[in-house]
Amino acid sequence: MKKELFITGAGVSAESGIPTFRGDDGLWTVGSRNYTPQEMATRSMYKNNPAEFLSWYFKRFASLLEVKPNRAHFWLSDKLLITQNIDGLDGRAGNPNYIPIHGRLDKLVVYDNQDRIQKPFDASWKDIIEHPGNVDEPSLRKALLKKCNISKNASDGAFTPKKGVSLKPFVLLFDEYYNDNYRINEAMHWMEVAKKMVFIGTSFSVNITNIALEIAMTNRIPIEIVDPKPIKINYPNVKYHELTAVEYSQYRSN
Repeated sequence: MKKELFITGAGVSAESGIPTFRGDDGLWTVGSRNYTPQEMATRSMYKNNPAEFLSWYFKRFASLLEVKPNRAHFWLSDKLLITQNIDGLDGRAGNPNYIPIHGRLDKLVVYDNQDRIQKPFDASWKDIIEHPGNVDEPSLRKALLKKCNISKNASDGAFTPKKGVSLKPFVLLFDEYYNDNYRINEAMHWMEVAKKMVFIGTSFSVNITNIALEIAMTNRIPIEIVDPKPIKINYPNVKYHELTAVEYSQYRSN
C-alpha cells in the first residue's frame, strides 16, 4: 500500500470552476428562499420537507455535473486519496479507489437507517435536466419527488420519504454521522498506516481533517499543507506550500 496519503478539500475543485463551500458564492453560503444551507442540508429537512430539500440539492449540486476535472485531479488519480468533495471529479479523472468521505453528488442511496450499509448507484440527474417539462419550480419538484420514489401519505396528504423505498442523495448531511457507507473505517486505516499526509485546499473546518491531523501528530509523521493561504498548525514537522492545487501538482511533477 502506498504510504503517502492525500486529503483534499474544495480548493482542489475551485480550479474547475466550482465555488468553495464557504466563500461568498459557496455551496454552504447560498440557501433557499426560506432556509439557510445549514437547515437545508439535513436529514431532518429531507424527511419533513423533501420537495424543498431535493430542489435545493438539485440546483446547488446536480447543476455542476458538467464541470470537468482539472490538472490537479488528474495528478491525484494514482494517489492514495481521501476527499471531502462530493463533486465526483476525482473518479472522473481516473482514481479507481479514492474515498469520497462526504459522498458523491452523482450517486443515490435508498433512504433507510443510517447504519444500513449499501452500495450507492448512479443518480442519472440528466433525465431531470434534459426533460423539457421541468422548467418551472413546481414541475421540477414534482419530477424530483417522482424520481426519488416519494409519494403522499394517505393520512395527511404530505409527501414523506419511506424507508426502504425512497431514494436519498448520497451526501453526508449535517445531522448525519460518518459510517461505513462513507468508508470511515477504511479511511481511518489509511491514516494510521500513512508515513506522510498532504492536505490540499482545505480549511480544516470539518471533522475528517481534525481526525487526520490528530492521527498524524500522534504518529509523528511529516505533514504538508497546500493552500494559497495555508492554515498554520502547532506541529513541528509540517511544511507549508503557498500554492494552488494545480501549482502544487506541477511542482511535484517536476
